Amino acid sequence: MYRVVLLTAALLFCDAAVSDHAGAADIKLLSPGSTEAAFGELLPQFEKSSGHKVTVNHGPVGSLAARVRQGEAADIVILSKPATDALRQQGKVVDGSQIGFAKVGIGVFVRKGDPKPDIGSVDAFRRALANAKTIAYADPALGGSVSILVGDLLKSLDANGAIGRKTKLVPPAQPLLDLVAAGGVDFGFNPISQILPDPRLELVGPLPAAIQRYTTYVASLVGTSRQADAYKALMAFLSSPAAVAALKARGFEPL
Repeated sequence: MYRVVLLTAALLFCDAAVSDHAGAADIKLLSPGSTEAAFGELLPQFEKSSGHKVTVNHGPVGSLAARVRQGEAADIVILSKPATDALRQQGKVVDGSQIGFAKVGIGVFVRKGDPKPDIGSVDAFRRALANAKTIAYADPALGGSVSILVGDLLKSLDANGAIGRKTKLVPPAQPLLDLVAAGGVDFGFNPISQILPDPRLELVGPLPAAIQRYTTYVASLVGTSRQADAYKALMAFLSSPAAVAALKARGFEPL
């Protein structure tokens, strides 16, 4: 009798689990590289709790926006606010589905153990730029939202072209991190969320507040997607206190 009760309970539990995940969806997510470490931690938790399966492709904002514009099949896209607005105006994402969930600032970083420049004020940051022999950041031409902001900022500070002459531009994400980690670069610029996970590197700090530039990330449901409910579930998960704490630990700031 006891075994029958246990078996019945187990079957009821299995039926409930199947019912809970009956609407499970396969979700294709396009997201900037700056979210890679945080989503590597968070998305498996979402999959476990929701039953949905998320396949995520990371890349520069510009290239992700171009993929959606060209009609690539996807369900959710996370982009900077300007890129999101452009796709919304073009009818490529569902108008009214936009949800901002975090922002990230620009960080200065060095190879672990290397001297850290003083960037505690705008004047100190200017001196660090003047004294550096080599600085590095991702090539803005490749479409990264943060690298575009870095490029614009440095151009505004580069009255005589001296900063440009000492700058190395490389592909975003891993090539930039590898370049600084190999040595020979005084410091680099990158989203703070991409600096913190790499044990070869050290975050010097965010840019001084007066010149800091933030990228606000906005999620949208792609116009061709049929996964509106799964999208809502994912965004609810990302706005939960536990997820917000994890994002903050990875270098993001809540909106």
